[in-house]
Amino acid sequence: MEQINTDLIPILRQSLEIDLPENISFDLLKEQLSSHINFLIQSDFQKLVSILYRVDINESKLKNLLKENQGFDAANIITDLIIERELQKIRSRQEYRNEENIRDDEKW
Repeated sequence: MEQINTDLIPILRQSLEIDLPENISFDLLKEQLSSHINFLIQSDFQKLVSILYRVDINESKLKNLLKENQGFDAANIITDLIIERELQKIRSRQEYRNEENIRDDEKW
Protein backbone atom coordinates (compact mmCIF):
# COMPACT_ATOMS: atom_id res chain seq x y z
CA MET A 1 0.00 0.00 0.00
CA GLU A 2 1.37 3.38 -1.03
CA GLN A 3 1.83 5.95 1.75
CA ILE A 4 -0.32 9.08 1.48
CA ASN A 5 1.11 12.46 2.37
CA THR A 6 -0.78 13.51 5.52
CA ASP A 7 -1.39 17.00 4.09
CA LEU A 8 -3.07 15.62 0.97
CA ILE A 9 -6.44 14.50 2.38
CA PRO A 10 -7.44 17.88 3.92
CA ILE A 11 -6.36 19.69 0.76
CA LEU A 12 -8.37 17.35 -1.46
CA ARG A 13 -11.38 17.69 0.83
CA GLN A 14 -11.25 21.44 0.47
CA SER A 15 -10.41 21.75 -3.22
CA LEU A 16 -12.83 19.07 -4.41
CA GLU A 17 -15.52 19.69 -1.79
CA ILE A 18 -15.61 15.99 -1.03
CA ASP A 19 -15.83 14.05 2.21
CA LEU A 20 -12.83 11.75 2.57
CA PRO A 21 -11.86 9.60 5.56
CA GLU A 22 -8.70 10.57 7.41
CA ASN A 23 -7.17 7.11 7.02
CA ILE A 24 -7.57 5.80 3.49
CA SER A 25 -5.41 3.71 1.21
CA PHE A 26 -4.00 5.37 -1.88
CA ASP A 27 -5.97 3.02 -4.15
CA LEU A 28 -9.23 3.73 -2.34
CA LEU A 29 -8.49 7.46 -2.42
CA LYS A 30 -8.01 7.34 -6.19
CA GLU A 31 -11.17 5.25 -6.56
CA GLN A 32 -13.29 7.72 -4.54
CA LEU A 33 -11.85 10.76 -6.31
CA SER A 34 -12.35 9.17 -9.71
CA SER A 35 -15.96 8.35 -8.84
CA HIS A 36 -16.50 11.96 -7.72
CA ILE A 37 -14.91 13.29 -10.92
CA ASN A 38 -17.12 10.99 -13.02
CA PHE A 39 -20.16 12.30 -11.17
CA LEU A 40 -19.10 15.88 -11.92
CA ILE A 41 -18.44 15.06 -15.59
CA GLN A 42 -21.99 13.73 -15.89
CA SER A 43 -23.93 16.10 -13.65
CA ASP A 44 -22.04 19.37 -13.10
CA PHE A 45 -19.31 19.83 -15.69
CA GLN A 46 -19.03 23.56 -14.93
CA LYS A 47 -18.20 22.79 -11.30
CA LEU A 48 -15.51 20.36 -12.48
CA VAL A 49 -14.01 23.05 -14.72
CA SER A 50 -14.03 25.44 -11.77
CA ILE A 51 -12.27 22.86 -9.57
CA LEU A 52 -9.64 22.19 -12.23
CA TYR A 53 -9.01 25.92 -12.50
CA ARG A 54 -8.79 26.33 -8.71
CA VAL A 55 -6.43 23.37 -8.35
CA ASP A 56 -4.38 24.84 -11.21
CA ILE A 57 -4.44 21.90 -13.59
CA ASN A 58 -2.55 22.70 -16.79
CA GLU A 59 -5.26 22.81 -19.45
CA SER A 60 -3.02 21.87 -22.38
CA LYS A 61 -1.50 18.97 -20.41
CA LEU A 62 -4.99 17.71 -19.59
CA LYS A 63 -6.16 17.99 -23.21
CA ASN A 64 -3.05 16.18 -24.47
CA LEU A 65 -3.42 13.37 -21.94
CA LEU A 66 -7.09 12.91 -22.78
CA LYS A 67 -6.30 12.89 -26.50
CA GLU A 68 -3.38 10.44 -26.10
CA ASN A 69 -5.42 8.14 -23.88
CA GLN A 70 -8.71 7.95 -25.74
CA GLY A 71 -10.67 4.96 -24.59
CA PHE A 72 -9.36 5.29 -21.04
CA ASP A 73 -11.47 6.63 -18.19
CA ALA A 74 -11.15 10.43 -18.28
CA ALA A 75 -11.96 10.62 -14.56
CA ASN A 76 -8.90 8.49 -13.74
CA ILE A 77 -6.67 10.77 -15.82
CA ILE A 78 -8.10 13.88 -14.16
CA THR A 79 -7.76 12.27 -10.71
CA ASP A 80 -4.09 11.53 -11.33
CA LEU A 81 -3.48 15.12 -12.46
CA ILE A 82 -5.24 16.56 -9.40
CA ILE A 83 -3.26 14.37 -6.99
CA GLU A 84 -0.01 15.15 -8.81
CA ARG A 85 -0.67 18.90 -8.73
CA GLU A 86 -1.69 18.97 -5.07
CA LEU A 87 1.43 17.01 -4.12
CA GLN A 88 3.55 19.49 -6.10
CA LYS A 89 2.00 22.34 -4.13
CA ILE A 90 2.62 20.54 -0.82
CA ARG A 91 6.29 19.98 -1.72
CA SER A 92 6.67 23.63 -2.76
CA ARG A 93 5.21 24.83 0.53
CA GLN A 94 7.51 22.53 2.49
CA GLU A 95 10.57 23.72 0.56
CA TYR A 96 9.58 27.34 1.07
CA ARG A 97 9.00 26.71 4.77
CA ASN A 98 12.45 25.10 5.03
CA GLU A 99 14.06 28.09 3.29
CA GLU A 100 12.50 30.42 5.84
CA ASN A 101 14.26 28.49 8.62
CA ILE A 102 17.73 29.24 7.23
CA ARG A 103 19.85 31.46 9.46
CA ASP A 104 20.24 35.03 8.19
CA ASP A 105 23.99 34.70 7.74
CA GLU A 106 23.44 31.67 5.45
CA LYS A 107 20.89 33.37 3.20
CA TRP A 108 21.86 34.97 -0.08
